[in-house]
Amino acid sequence: MKAMILAAGRGERMRPLTDKCPKPLLKVKGKALIEYHIESLIKAGVKDIVINHAWLGQKIVETLGDGKRWGINIQYSHENQALETAGGIIKALPLLAGSENDEFIVVNGDIYTDYDFTRISAKALDKPVQAHLVMVENPKHHPKGDFSINQKGFLLQDDSNEKFTFSGIAKYHIDFFTTLADLYQQKPEPLAPLLIKAIKHLKVTGEVFRGYWSDVGTIERLQETNQFVLSGLSSEKAPN
Repeated sequence: MKAMILAAGRGERMRPLTDKCPKPLLKVKGKALIEYHIESLIKAGVKDIVINHAWLGQKIVETLGDGKRWGINIQYSHENQALETAGGIIKALPLLAGSENDEFIVVNGDIYTDYDFTRISAKALDKPVQAHLVMVENPKHHPKGDFSINQKGFLLQDDSNEKFTFSGIAKYHIDFFTTLADLYQQKPEPLAPLLIKAIKHLKVTGEVFRGYWSDVGTIERLQETNQFVLSGLSSEKAPN
């Protein structure tokens, strides 16, 4: 199983912290956000990790190296400009090819969570499903959520049912992106429109995670996450 950690964002809302430090290297309880993901993925059996980077990306490379200190292989996908989520994944597809069953995990580098990646690494994507998303309860900064989930586990754009927020953790089949590879390999492409299109065709499933999850997108949320983790309660549900 291979995985990709998305680490190319500029982190505008985290300035001035991100003026000299890429957002995934910001620390929670003295450890970089991205290192928590690496350790969690290793526990789930992942041996090959791809990390994309743009802003201050060389600092990520210098900090993490080739992965030998964890006993894994880390490869990097450099972007001259941030290609957004889908664009970054598409550019990295040659590095992700060869994953078991052509499936790979993707996680945003700027979240903090105690989600057990073993759950998603063991999740099989049965055709025609091409993606499986981990959803969380809606945080205060995103109260309307993204998608609902029906009884069969398919994601829907249904305002009449309870909606949840996409956590930034997912498993994809390579086919989800390969048809677009020639179009978007070198230009920005957001993920949301691709997900919405696939959801309409019942190609995306989901699960709801109710443990600790934080979108560390602002200095205030970084501080809140640090306080919560330092309190020793990180195995419990995070405050929204």
